[in-house]
Amino acid sequence: MIPAIEQHDSEGRTKKAKPIQKHISDEAIIRMFTERREAALQETEARYGQMSRRLAFRILGDRQDAEECTNDMLMQLWDSIPPTIPHSLPAFISALTRNIALNRYEERKTAKRGGGQYAAALDEISPFLADPGQNVEDSFTEIALRDALTAFLGTLTAENRLIFLARFWSFQPIAEIAADHNISVGAVKMSLRRTKNKLRKYLMKEGLI
Repeated sequence: MIPAIEQHDSEGRTKKAKPIQKHISDEAIIRMFTERREAALQETEARYGQMSRRLAFRILGDRQDAEECTNDMLMQLWDSIPPTIPHSLPAFISALTRNIALNRYEERKTAKRGGGQYAAALDEISPFLADPGQNVEDSFTEIALRDALTAFLGTLTAENRLIFLARFWSFQPIAEIAADHNISVGAVKMSLRRTKNKLRKYLMKEGLI
């Protein structure tokens, strides 16, 4: 059973849970999960809740959906640790959130295409990856799982790799990427354009498209 993480005041109003300590390490949080201490959920929400909501919002473009994805992530985290002991807690949380948000996107796309950065990123990269008549989402998901993509990323400079991953893994808006790297929006677009062209050539060489 998943423990509740909401707390209420004397009048029954929901109040935000507070972390047990101001400074607690990821290792300590993981240990709390393995000991089945409910405070692990409060600490995770306090430290990584906003990160999870931002990632989900980039994919779905809806704040309520993003909030629900983060709640689902916390439940999956409780079920996963143990037996899983993640090497990086934020990376593990990001992966859970991303998968939950993408599944929700898939569920609703038949009725209405999402308004988040995921849809925009797919539109942006589809001319470089998809064959005529091929489903873009399926193609991108399949390619992303291949070892070839990892190998390709290793050929890029550190900055170009980070920019590419920020756009097509974390689904960050281009303006936000530019601010993070202290470069212009035009420079980000140029980097993405060049990397996408290199990626298409690489995948064609490998016989993947």
